[in-house]
Amino acid sequence: MDLKAYRRTLGCFATGVSIITTRRGDKECVGLTVNSFNSVSLDPPLVLWSLSLYSQSLPAFQESSHFAVNILASDQAHLSERFARTSANKFENVSVTMGAGGAPLIEGCAAYLECRQEFRHYGGDHIIFIGRVVNFVQTDREPLIYCKGEYMTGKPLRQEPPGGSAK
Repeated sequence: MDLKAYRRTLGCFATGVSIITTRRGDKECVGLTVNSFNSVSLDPPLVLWSLSLYSQSLPAFQESSHFAVNILASDQAHLSERFARTSANKFENVSVTMGAGGAPLIEGCAAYLECRQEFRHYGGDHIIFIGRVVNFVQTDREPLIYCKGEYMTGKPLRQEPPGGSAK
């Protein structure tokens, strides 16, 4: 299989951009950019995301009890790029508050999900983390979107309210 072509094909699926965060022990904040985030269930409220078995962040997420999904706003592409790279201190000059289990919540995001780890499953070269949402916040900020290797913003296609027009 041509892996580059496969990756380009997957890139046709537009996704939101999020930074998953946790804390290593009581001290170090850990985070990385993902677009592998998805809802699993409404009742109970479960979400999932996946992490490479080769990620330097893997031990921190395996050892922590909680993680946060920071859904980035359209003006936070610079944070997406920062947290996508290996760096000594990704959180330098980034304002955060501590959420459930000490997981960092990055200020200015479009939404936040605070999660308690529930399950982990191995899938190929990744671990799939499933978390129970224990708290969430939605803001009025426009979310950042990623598609075909580019950051984008979304605009609705339809002009009528969901469910059809009122006649």
